[in-house]
Amino acid sequence: MATRSHGLSVGTRRKFKKKPREKGKIRIRASLQEYKEGERVILKVDSAYQKGMPYKRFLGKQGKILGRKGKSYVVEIKDGNKQKKVICAPIHLKKA
Repeated sequence: MATRSHGLSVGTRRKFKKKPREKGKIRIRASLQEYKEGERVILKVDSAYQKGMPYKRFLGKQGKILGRKGKSYVVEIKDGNKQKKVICAPIHLKKA
């Protein structure tokens, strides 16, 4: 028997699932969205676009924009008692 895979997106079948009306093409408006420093955002993963996707643990977390890194944004979130920085593409962000 084959050994089980332990990749980055293991156990995300329900987390990354889209509703039937959301399925299909990638939202262009979301990928071109601009955010300013200090703005509050929610990490909402679009599973159709894998580049710049945050780790599955941070799904649904709220944070604030610290700056840009290439085409992506650096978002500071609170994970337990620690402050963490997540690099995330704009398609995976939503204004809070």
